[in-house]
Amino acid sequence: MTRARHILSQSVLFSGLPEADIDALLEITVEKTVAAGELIFSEGDPGEGFYVIIEGMVKIYKLSTEGKEHILHMFGPGEPFGEVPVFSGKAFPASAEGVKKSRVLFFPRRAFRDLITQKPSVAMNMLAVLSLRLRHFTVQLENISLKEVPARLAGYLLLQAEEQKSSHTVTLNISKGHLASFLGTIPETLSRMLKKMNEQGLIETEGRLIRILDRQGLEELAEFGKMES
Repeated sequence: MTRARHILSQSVLFSGLPEADIDALLEITVEKTVAAGELIFSEGDPGEGFYVIIEGMVKIYKLSTEGKEHILHMFGPGEPFGEVPVFSGKAFPASAEGVKKSRVLFFPRRAFRDLITQKPSVAMNMLAVLSLRLRHFTVQLENISLKEVPARLAGYLLLQAEEQKSSHTVTLNISKGHLASFLGTIPETLSRMLKKMNEQGLIETEGRLIRILDRQGLEELAEFGKMES
């Protein structure tokens, strides 16, 4: 099994599909290599198709009127991005850029829409993923608009623990600079918050590994946003 076939068959978008459907998907894809820092598409570009990452990492972001970058998502192998315009027929609502050298599969919009009319099961898988994305985006929007940085960080760590299927450890798969942007803050503030959470016994950090020492305390921080002075 090739890397692309394996990634598609295990991806959140297409897992559980029969081999014949995976073969049909591969027939319409175009593999592309993306360099670190390379722009894949910009906000406002026509949504001519979507992507699934084979290897590497891609960030989805928006720029403010002042040119400040705010990261909306960070995606790795097996994860799709840019899929909403496939159904809406509209432009990309944000920009995408390679964080590191990556390989992606591009699904042309017209060919994919023709495929799902023949194979509705593919579309059903996509609906489940889009529903999950909506949940995550709603939580992120609430965190940024209503909560302070400590609560955002605590919520992010709990969500990552859930996604990584670990109740006690989280491995950061992005840099602290990218994480700060994702949380709507700056690296210096993020470092202070991590240090304070260490001092209060909520977590223990070791490089990119974060051990959750007091889950209840972290949950209360995520909910109420208050840290001991």
